[in-house]
Amino acid sequence: MKPPRIEFVGEWYDLTPDQPFFVGRESDLVIDENPFLHRRFLSISSENGLWWLSNVGNLLSATVTDTTGQVQAWLAPGARLPIVFPQLMVMFSAGSTTYEFTIHSEAEFFGTSSLTTMQAGTTTVGPVHLTTSQRLLIVALAENVLRQTSPGRGEIPASSEAAARLGWTQTAFNRKLDNVCDKLDRIGVRGLRGGRGKLATGRRARLVEYAVSSRLVDAEDLVLLDRPQQDNP
Repeated sequence: MKPPRIEFVGEWYDLTPDQPFFVGRESDLVIDENPFLHRRFLSISSENGLWWLSNVGNLLSATVTDTTGQVQAWLAPGARLPIVFPQLMVMFSAGSTTYEFTIHSEAEFFGTSSLTTMQAGTTTVGPVHLTTSQRLLIVALAENVLRQTSPGRGEIPASSEAAARLGWTQTAFNRKLDNVCDKLDRIGVRGLRGGRGKLATGRRARLVEYAVSSRLVDAEDLVLLDRPQQDNP
């Protein structure tokens, strides 16, 4: 079995079974010079006949999903998971920037099939039911990520910038952000709330990670941002 390969912004990286491959600010795959990013954040290594993705950082987490978006894991510091799908998409945020790379493998220990279909403008994806304004909010936050021609990095706008993009007041935007984070938190999406019921400061980035990796929104939804302002709340 050939080792997995990593694809990042159109470039490919080869792995070898005898040594781990690190991803971070100063690693085998240099993601960025972002000071919020760990020097060594993730590692891919071979052990007991399987390849493993491990979080070797101490602050950041990563969202890992298969190509369908139906199987998703939140890789917290110290956690690891086996690479069991032909392709794994890995997304994570450091500061206001979200990054993405793909692990390609010949092994397929598990398979998935598409059980749900999604069209631009629809408000239901699996168990998540979104109002039109909630979908608009997510698309506005994920716009830079969704517009990438080669997935790699995208900036997450500040709440004030996203509110202005939609023509909403800051109060209306914050209320909708609270509502959609609460809704996803109730169905088990981690990272959208902090301790003692307080919303996490990085919830916008985590919301984008979840929405893009789970196919809750995609590039076809960008047309929603071009609708007349009177369609928005």
